[in-house]
Amino acid sequence: MNFESLQPQVIAILSTDQGDRNEKLKNLCQFLSDRVPYYNWVGFYFANHEDRTLHLGPYVGAETDHTVIPFGKGICGQVAESNQNFVVPDVAAQDNYIACSFTVKSEIVVPLFVNGQNIGQIDIDSHVLDPFSEKDERFLEFVNQQVAQLF
Repeated sequence: MNFESLQPQVIAILSTDQGDRNEKLKNLCQFLSDRVPYYNWVGFYFANHEDRTLHLGPYVGAETDHTVIPFGKGICGQVAESNQNFVVPDVAAQDNYIACSFTVKSEIVVPLFVNGQNIGQIDIDSHVLDPFSEKDERFLEFVNQQVAQLF
């Protein structure tokens, strides 16, 4: 996957004058889902630091019941506490995984920082075992750097 070729389109989606922040994020999720074959569910969770929960933001993919996730619970909740990328090659091997669908085989979560604070994350599920590489991590870090400019 040539992630560098996607970067200008990410910037264009987020810098358009049309739509509010949520529309831009939804469009970004759709773009990522359309352009990366193994990105089967793409969405954002945003942190409420007062009650230590993550709240589902714009996403593209199958419906999810996980609209609020406590810090520490599941992969997303762990990233909210660790402030580190989390790549799960096989969700079946994870003890603290919150199952979304039997079709999900792997997951990557990359925190979103604004002014040094973790305000949320991009979460991607795949129906493929172990598809995520360091290139995905670097690309999603780039994506989140662009997203951070909306806040």
